[in-house]
Amino acid sequence: MLTKRQAIIVWFHHMKNVKQLKRHGHLIHVSKKLKYAVIYVNQNNYDEAVRMFNRLPYVTKVDQSYKPFIKTDYENASVDKAKEYDYKMGI
Repeated sequence: MLTKRQAIIVWFHHMKNVKQLKRHGHLIHVSKKLKYAVIYVNQNNYDEAVRMFNRLPYVTKVDQSYKPFIKTDYENASVDKAKEYDYKMGI
């Protein structure tokens, strides 16, 4: 069974603190220029992880990823008639 996970975007002061961030979740991406990291945590531990990141002295801001809450089932998706015609011609 898959565990539901959610991303946390953690903004920090210095790159040397990335090693400490690895301990608290699954580190996916680190931006050296903008000084942020994307860390995945389990959704059932999400609130606890956000509180813990906010308490760290080298963290400036913590943002939430809204990806798990975005609806991905699209309704009324119409097919483009021009593309459909091209596919039938065998071009």
